[in-house]
Amino acid sequence: MNALVLRAENAPVMFEEMETPVAADGETLVEVKAAALNHRDVWITKGLYPGIAFPAIMGSDGAGMVGDREVIINPSMNWGDNPKVQSNDYQILGLPSKGTFSSHVVVPTSHLYDKPAHLSFEQAAALPLAGLTAYRALFTKCQLQKGENVLISGVGGGVALFACQFAIAAGANVYVSSSSEEKIAKAVEMGAKGGGNYKSENFVKDLKSKSGGFDVVIDSAAGDGFAGLVKMCNAGARVAFYGATRGKINGLDPRTIFWKQISIFGSTMGTTEEFEAMVDFVAEHKIVPIVDSVFELRDGNAALKRMDEGLQFGKIVLKV
Repeated sequence: MNALVLRAENAPVMFEEMETPVAADGETLVEVKAAALNHRDVWITKGLYPGIAFPAIMGSDGAGMVGDREVIINPSMNWGDNPKVQSNDYQILGLPSKGTFSSHVVVPTSHLYDKPAHLSFEQAAALPLAGLTAYRALFTKCQLQKGENVLISGVGGGVALFACQFAIAAGANVYVSSSSEEKIAKAVEMGAKGGGNYKSENFVKDLKSKSGGFDVVIDSAAGDGFAGLVKMCNAGARVAFYGATRGKINGLDPRTIFWKQISIFGSTMGTTEEFEAMVDFVAEHKIVPIVDSVFELRDGNAALKRMDEGLQFGKIVLKV
């Protein structure tokens, strides 16, 4: 099989011929048609994950064929019996297991789902990791209701865009934030009510005034800007964050949280049941993942470079 192989940290991936894996009992060999990148793939190349073993084949997102069946892969492995939190054995496809940046991948048979019929392989490959993360944060953690005001921070990234699309489909009033006016405008074209540039001096005051405040906030950055998100919350609001790209949270006033009865949730990936519900939601509402760009598998380094630069609006996909 063909694969993108990482043989050392801070090294380019190599397009190589590898031995095709063999499925064991309870596993299935998938012929991968498309795979999508996530930030974790870039971080793995930089050695920022523990337990990296070389040679590594990255990739958590994938769609392909099993015989005549078109499938997508649930990359959330070994969640365990507690829906509130993943088990100690939890893994995400692509580390330490061999991932989807290859023409074939072996996965547990129970983690294969029918590809939504309205999606191409490239669109379907964009869905699993980011879609699952967005679904759990928005619906399981924050219990989003129709008509509520929602703020999605950092729109343009995969999870943020899915949260935006899902919330719009659920009948919420969606607002977004970004440092890019172009990305805000694109989100408005998708159906968002408006947005704000978080680098502007009066970002918090202006967006709160424009929106009337928020009942749900979905964030990926944390850092010093997180306190401003809480300031925009209405009483009884729910805040979920699934990343910390801007580091530790500083300046958060606890009085605002307890007096307004605000709930703050951490969220990571999701359960098998949530993945199935997410796929059904996408199929029901005919949601089409936003694909920023498509690269051939052999051009994986160019795809990783675009991801690292952070200029994308939507998912970066590898055509296998």
